[in-house]
Amino acid sequence: MGRSLRIALLSYRSKPHGGGQGVYVRALSRELAELGHRVEVLSGQPYPELDDGVPLTPLPSLDLYREPDPFRTPRPSEFRDWIDVAEWATMCAAGFPEPLTFSLRAARHLLPRAAEFDVVHDNQSLGYGLLRLSRAGLPTVATVHHPVAIDRELELAAAPSLRRKLTLRRWYAFTAMQAKVVRRLDAVTTVSENSRQDIERYMGLPARDVEVIPVGIDPGTFTPPADHRVRETGSILAITSADVPLKGLVHLLEAVAKLRTERPVRLTVVGTARPGGPAEAALDRLGIRDAVRFTGPVPEAELIELLQRATLLAIPSLYEGFSLPAIEAMACATPLVTTDAGALPEVVGTKAGLRVRAGDVGELTAALQLVLDSPSLAEQLGRAGRRRVLDTYTWRATAERTADWYAETLERRC
Repeated sequence: MGRSLRIALLSYRSKPHGGGQGVYVRALSRELAELGHRVEVLSGQPYPELDDGVPLTPLPSLDLYREPDPFRTPRPSEFRDWIDVAEWATMCAAGFPEPLTFSLRAARHLLPRAAEFDVVHDNQSLGYGLLRLSRAGLPTVATVHHPVAIDRELELAAAPSLRRKLTLRRWYAFTAMQAKVVRRLDAVTTVSENSRQDIERYMGLPARDVEVIPVGIDPGTFTPPADHRVRETGSILAITSADVPLKGLVHLLEAVAKLRTERPVRLTVVGTARPGGPAEAALDRLGIRDAVRFTGPVPEAELIELLQRATLLAIPSLYEGFSLPAIEAMACATPLVTTDAGALPEVVGTKAGLRVRAGDVGELTAALQLVLDSPSLAEQLGRAGRRRVLDTYTWRATAERTADWYAETLERRC
């Protein structure tokens, strides 16, 4: 191993359970620390859960989108400075301010401490504040899990009205900033070859300038069930960080409705259905509320138990830059039914799951039915998934490659 590095790891929001960014921050910081590096995590709300030995420096926002009261009105006493005012004003104008305002807070905090760090590693905020750090001589790099402009494109395509489209354009205005910032950082990494190509397409950074470092799993924590009989017949699991068109949840609900005409089947969704959102509307339209349960965010131990009990994990997404739930399921020897969207074919390979065309409810229904009807196929897919994780996706390998990437970046700057 090379010299020990002093790393500031930034994340504008780090939801501990559900969503990949909080998981990424916790696992990467832990493994880098175990490799002998000094890591300090700086995050806005929701704050991550970190392992012992990794300090957290909170950089609190106004937390305008917190559950259960998103788009809240803060009290006057909560405003501390001009960044808070800018955050509030942007939200009032239908924009999403957190990537920018977090980066400004991070720069303000880190510039007086620049001598304490060898590298700043941003986790997808890509705000203008990062350029202040780089200009001050502090090496600044970033992970782009996937270009958020893809979310913007899919939501605009699904928008039911011109008014909704205008609101979405305002909300996603920060993606223009991210495209400018990413081209001016010292180095950029992403999690899949598919995302590397998308970064070039949507953000204008040549693919040759983006390092691919896949994320991982702890195969000693995410394990197959000790007894395969624990798997519940007819149990479909889905894990979604957001109730948005990108995740294809409505297509899965439609497939479950079709299956329910012929068999008892249950869907558990690790995530939350937005009030008035597409999933809620589909539940009423399809009449399947009694067959679907939304758990909300769950702690890791409960997630593992759900994966071990499920007959299969369905990933109906219209796009994935990587898909941490896919490798979590594979580590638990849970078979997959996925779409062919984004990086899913690259991550899952050809043996750990069945693949269908994104958005094709008929194909999705047939694939789910095939796995539900064939325990031997399910077991075969599960075994192949576990092997693939052990061969390819561990957090220790992610941390080792990330540390090497830091070292190469610093060497280029010398």
